[in-house]
Amino acid sequence: MSVVIITGSAGLIGSEAVRFFASLGMNVVGLDNDMRRYFFGDEASTRWNRSLLERQVRGYTHLELDIRDAAAVDEVFQRYGAEVALVIHTAAQPSHDWAARDPFVDFGVNANGTLNLLEAARHHCPDAPFIFTSTNKVYGDTPNALPLIELEQRWEIDPAHPYAAAGIPETMSIDQSKHSLFGASKVAADVLVQEYGRYFGMPTACFRGGCLTGPNHSGTQLHGFLAYLMKCTMTGTPYTIFGYKGKQVRDNIHSSDLIAAFYAFFQQPRVAAVYNIGGGQASNCSMLEAIALCESITGRRLKSSYVDDNRSGDHIWYISDLTRFRSDYPDWNITRDVPRILQEMYEVNQERWAAV
Repeated sequence: MSVVIITGSAGLIGSEAVRFFASLGMNVVGLDNDMRRYFFGDEASTRWNRSLLERQVRGYTHLELDIRDAAAVDEVFQRYGAEVALVIHTAAQPSHDWAARDPFVDFGVNANGTLNLLEAARHHCPDAPFIFTSTNKVYGDTPNALPLIELEQRWEIDPAHPYAAAGIPETMSIDQSKHSLFGASKVAADVLVQEYGRYFGMPTACFRGGCLTGPNHSGTQLHGFLAYLMKCTMTGTPYTIFGYKGKQVRDNIHSSDLIAAFYAFFQQPRVAAVYNIGGGQASNCSMLEAIALCESITGRRLKSSYVDDNRSGDHIWYISDLTRFRSDYPDWNITRDVPRILQEMYEVNQERWAAV
């Protein structure tokens, strides 16, 4: 039976991938040592999700492994060898602010960890598609130079600009911009994944995600925008808005829609593929719009405060252009928009977040 290796397997995207590929009858090996708890504290721990996976998912094997440990990573890939049909790499340090606290750990996890996985895959399963969850932060703050117009509830791009119809494409430069140290470490990983495709002919893909979200997200102040916002609204936890008048815009993609994109690539892999992936024009919102939706769904007022200083390198407006991926995989599409995503978060997490 074929094996799927998934890093960050107890996280939002990892766990969604575990359940999906296990449902196809594949054996899934998950690598996850709950570094999210180390990064963001007990509230962000994914141990609860790991427990669910181990109890509920047939054919799932969990390994508490640090991807910075090259020898341990290689041992896993050597153990499963030619049985490995797919590698999905979702493990990461995902926060701008946290990266500045400890650049060595950030780069070790995001860049060196990715290199360890690529090398292990090259030696033991070079024909298996290697899917990497990159980020739109590889573009640094270049999107902030776009001609933006301030509206009542959001920033919006000038309708005359070429990006207005579909969003930001993969042709945007990743050079000569301010990334944050997190963005820089993800750039390093992104380029490595591309290079292992081009140089060694491996089937690799970088999915440069917008906001990845869903009901199983362990959201915190430093990472997990929609999940943390809904959690704060439901629990009465104070929420801080950082800059841009709360009108900053993000596209949001549900974890199941992202896994559907991964599956499409798995079925028809390409070499050194790069895709912007997110909610696109079908699923996006500003901070103010998201707050209004959370309040409407829960029937509660959010306790919010505003800080005029935005997070360094943060985007004012970002919507992914999905044209390239849809061109390669025309049967794929977005199935959930922001209101539906938030409604699902509310319904799924009432019991779990009520205990907070």
